[in-house]
Amino acid sequence: MALTSPRRSALSDQVITELRNQITSGAWPVGSRIPTEPELVEQLGVARNTVREAVRALAHNGLLAIRQGSGTYVVATSELAGVMARRFADADPRHVAELRSTLESSAARLAAERRTPKDLRLLETLLARREEAWREGDAERFVTADATLHLAVVSASHNDVLVALYADLGHVLRDRLRTDVGPELRPEDHLDHARLVTAIRAGDGEAAGAEAASHALHCLVERA
Repeated sequence: MALTSPRRSALSDQVITELRNQITSGAWPVGSRIPTEPELVEQLGVARNTVREAVRALAHNGLLAIRQGSGTYVVATSELAGVMARRFADADPRHVAELRSTLESSAARLAAERRTPKDLRLLETLLARREEAWREGDAERFVTADATLHLAVVSASHNDVLVALYADLGHVLRDRLRTDVGPELRPEDHLDHARLVTAIRAGDGEAAGAEAASHALHCLVERA
């Protein structure tokens, strides 16, 4: 990974932009550790203080988390996502589940109307990946696969505002899902998502919405 070296006078702002671009582009995904300060100094060709200032600014905005003795990690893909992660970290689990249910139900209904052949191929691929993770008993991989599938359903709605809002809430929703799933995958907790994908493929908005609405609330009921 090579960053573009800043050339104009506002070095700090340029470095902030460079680092933010690595995050928003997915080059540094959520959960990953960014290069060390000396590595960034070498890659960017700027002073250590400039890099430090940029990293602190992005940490203040909620995109990065500086963990002493461990490194600096990506915790959100946008300032709004960072704000939401902090704001809803201690939210009532039922309220988070109800929000997720509402958003995903609306998105699934729209997806059933607007999905493209490309959307359907992606949904089938992600569904298979989710089921594979479940069969292998890998809880963290399953959480990632499940969250990615749900994001693809929302993306298939082709409503840019809904997609952006859901993406900004992604960290909050994934943390909640990780808690619901727990460290071990239990057979009685398995939720069949094939019906959701089938309903979207069939253009059945009512069925797709009902399936999506039920998924987010199921774990909450099971764990109650």
